Amino acid sequence: MNLVTTDWLESNLDKVKIFDASWHMPSTKRNAKKEYDEKHIRGAMFWDVNEHSDQNSPYPHMMSNADYWTKMLISYGIKNEDHIIVYDFSDLYSSCRLWFALKYFGHKQVSVLDGGLKKWLKENRETTNKLEKIQKSNDYKINEDTDCIKNKKQIDENIKNLSFQTVDARSRERFEGKVDEPRPGLKRGCITGSRNIPFKNCIDSESNTFKKKSELIKIFNQNNVDPSKPIVFTCGSGITACVLGMAYSLISGKNAVIYDGSWSEYGEK
Repeated sequence: MNLVTTDWLESNLDKVKIFDASWHMPSTKRNAKKEYDEKHIRGAMFWDVNEHSDQNSPYPHMMSNADYWTKMLISYGIKNEDHIIVYDFSDLYSSCRLWFALKYFGHKQVSVLDGGLKKWLKENRETTNKLEKIQKSNDYKINEDTDCIKNKKQIDENIKNLSFQTVDARSRERFEGKVDEPRPGLKRGCITGSRNIPFKNCIDSESNTFKKKSELIKIFNQNNVDPSKPIVFTCGSGITACVLGMAYSLISGKNAVIYDGSWSEYGEK
């Protein structure tokens, strides 16, 4: 199951491994690690997308290699058979990014907490400031699905051969080039032939949960996107694209495919 409810997690806290994958847009001036230290769901370990992205890439949030992920998951005490629950304290985008990454590296049981910490707190569920003692696992076997990440060359080739739909998760204003990109050094606009579904359209603003499957299908269709055909999702740096990836998986039951470099790479001046 790609999503779990707050009720389900509260009843299964001792049966799962939990990651707090909170990350905030720089403009918010919020410190995700500080917030985690102050309160988090019991048992949760903090996971920082900046820290665990490829540090050798000139682009933000690029996926690290399999060797890095093997060592990292061992350091967190993760085993292949663990059911991992991921949540964040925002609009689900960073938890969906970790969900996607774990799926990409072949972890079988990984779910996002629908509604995230926002919903958990709204329902007055228990949190703690106690930090977990982590015992390393003995081994972890990666099974990388390289078909789930596309590169710039493949995106360019697709403009000519149209083998998949390219769908951008950024805001409509950014997609249409009406406003500057938040990151310096990037031009305005979008990938030629791409379509746009702002990621927040897939999330109910009241509950911070994903909309129902029927509503998600309608949103895709209204934006000229056919979920029955191949799709590659993109955004600013490969994070909010994973929200659309989750929506696609909820609709189709298939794994999401992401253009990892996204506009940070494609939109270079």
